[in-house]
Amino acid sequence: MIVRDAAGREATRTMAAQELRDRFLLTGLFAADRLTLFYTDADRMIVGGVAPRKPVVLAEEEELASDHFTARRELGIVNVGAGSGSVEVSGERFELGRADCLYIGRGEHPVTFASDESTAPAGFYLVSCPAHAAYPTTKVTQSEAEQLALGEAAHSNKRTVYKYIHPAGARSCQLVLGITVLAAGNVWNTMPCHTHRLRSEVYLYYDMGDGLVAHFHGEPENTRHILVREKQAVISPHWSIHAGCGTQSYSFVWAMGGENQDFGDMQAVPQEALR
Repeated sequence: MIVRDAAGREATRTMAAQELRDRFLLTGLFAADRLTLFYTDADRMIVGGVAPRKPVVLAEEEELASDHFTARRELGIVNVGAGSGSVEVSGERFELGRADCLYIGRGEHPVTFASDESTAPAGFYLVSCPAHAAYPTTKVTQSEAEQLALGEAAHSNKRTVYKYIHPAGARSCQLVLGITVLAAGNVWNTMPCHTHRLRSEVYLYYDMGDGLVAHFHGEPENTRHILVREKQAVISPHWSIHAGCGTQSYSFVWAMGGENQDFGDMQAVPQEALR
């Protein structure tokens, strides 16, 4: 597991591009047959991924000081790969098509990832938070997720939000997770932007092909940017904005951990306040 210490707001103001990337950008998440995991001090979230051509087991990690990964943690999984696959949890198998999600409750183990076809493997994206209680392991397909239409073509931000893990969907202790899909020809994922005072967030960008997204980061009055490519993720601390503009339409998985699971709990930032 790679430990990633996020920087504070003061240090971020003067970071060069490579230092920003080293602190906040997560790359190499979908290696073949090998889980890649990042532990971040942003609400102690763990972010990872794997593209299994053969079954891969979620093993214990020395950094967690526990006898298995979910001993004190909950876990959200989304398949963003080319093919379908399955996740076996405590002996029960869950089939995950593309954009399907699985919530795994505290204490459930072992967890094993597999693809249906080795030539078109699934791409399992993982986000984990500390958990104080055990909620049922729950599968949510994209068609079952709560949908919210936002934005408009005139502002290049027409998009659909799919909410999977949240109080009215798959229940969890603190993890909230969903997918946003931009309509064709739209490039802004949100604007005006906002912060989450009570939560940290991680964005995984995908479905952009060879394009890229300029992810805007930092304090509203001291914005920075990080260039993000296919299946790369960005850590967004509670004090940072998180907005992006791409060279084409794209999708992203958003996942939050912290004190409040209310989707609407955010601090709006007027465009005129941005610097």
